[in-house]
Amino acid sequence: MARYLAKVYVVLKPTVLDAQGLTIGRALRRLGYEAVEEVRVGKFIRIWLNDESREGAKAKVEEMCKRLLANPVLEDFEVEVEEVGEG
Repeated sequence: MARYLAKVYVVLKPTVLDAQGLTIGRALRRLGYEAVEEVRVGKFIRIWLNDESREGAKAKVEEMCKRLLANPVLEDFEVEVEEVGEG
């Protein structure tokens, strides 16, 4: 069984107002970063797990996202999985 590191990115859907992102964007422009067009704030989650395959590990983490880590009404998620050794 191999050990995997899953990197999960959770962000608000494009149609959901990101008040925190808007505030950060305005603050960055006030600090002189006029090139900043838009800021979206989200969560980054790392999960280490053991599984028989990368595909199996990814499927388990996607299920975790759907059941707990992301709100499917408001958020989108992306999962990247890499092998990091033996479990």
